[in-house]
Amino acid sequence: MQISPSILSADFANLERELDRIGNADWAHVDVMDAHFVPNLTLGLPVVEALQKVSPIPLDCHLMIEDPDRWAPSYAEAGAGSVTFHVEAAQDPVRLARALRSAGARAAMALKPGTPFAPYEDLLPELDMVLVMTVEPGFGGQSFMADQMPKVTQVREAVRRHGGEVWIQVDGGVSASTIEQCAEAGADVFVAGSAVYGADDAAAAVDRLRELARSHTH
Repeated sequence: MQISPSILSADFANLERELDRIGNADWAHVDVMDAHFVPNLTLGLPVVEALQKVSPIPLDCHLMIEDPDRWAPSYAEAGAGSVTFHVEAAQDPVRLARALRSAGARAAMALKPGTPFAPYEDLLPELDMVLVMTVEPGFGGQSFMADQMPKVTQVREAVRRHGGEVWIQVDGGVSASTIEQCAEAGADVFVAGSAVYGADDAAAAVDRLRELARSHTH
């Protein structure tokens, strides 16, 4: 059970300090948005390269961008521990996943709420993680979509069938009140933004979320 706090909810003027607040987390989730694939603009490669130098934990880069085939490998080359591309935007997901792995990152595929998993199940051997979005990508602070839980379970069952070590991540509206149902559905990596950074003690919030997830393992 891993917690990946999203710095989308952090203070962008003090990112090094904000990363230090979550030093007990497993990953720092970095939302890269290009104002094309999603209607918001956040940060890009130069900021990720700077964060990589100061982060106490590995970076989990979630690329909500057009043309990830072209841009995603650079994030792996910059030292991100995990790089997630959206399958809706990828031209050649197999080639892209292999490029990410060969650059030293874990390769992950994200699915928007409206994107079914079944057509992409055969990609599992190429992947280290599948991200099931539990909000529409593009903005922080949205409400959790419980109707995505059957998709999480579907991915978990497919991973069991295929074998191999593929993590299942959920992102969007994950908090102390929703993380248990995510864990029960089969998720094991949890992205939390405001639930961590909105807390007075971010590290304590991370520990609490991990504890809640562990007590509801599928």
